[in-house]
Amino acid sequence: MCLCAWTGEPRQPGRAAQADDLSGPGCSLDRMSAEPAEVEDPNDPAVILRDLPEQERAEFLRQYHAAVDAAHDPAGYRQLQRLLHAWRLTAIATSRAGYYEAIAAVRSGTAEARPAEEGLPGWQERLAAARALVR
Repeated sequence: MCLCAWTGEPRQPGRAAQADDLSGPGCSLDRMSAEPAEVEDPNDPAVILRDLPEQERAEFLRQYHAAVDAAHDPAGYRQLQRLLHAWRLTAIATSRAGYYEAIAAVRSGTAEARPAEEGLPGWQERLAAARALVR
């Protein structure tokens, strides 16, 4: 005996699901929508502002308003996109435990540091490739 995937009721083995299987007791599609699920844009200024800690919001808004003003010129639009991306990354970083403590340690010179070669395999090759692109 097989069970209907939608209702859990018995159905004939080997019988393909039919349109009738979608109606009847316990079967309902009324909660489904043909509309796509809304996906939140991480570069949306409202999302960034919401995700930033209170202490970062004023600076974000100051830079955002300046970038919006500059974006009236088509050349400034790309700068607005870069700014939103950078602030999205800031929102991610500041949400990590210990972020502000790590920044304070770097500023005071007490942060633990190690050479990039130790933490990043192939660092010298990556650095050389990046430098070649800049030239």
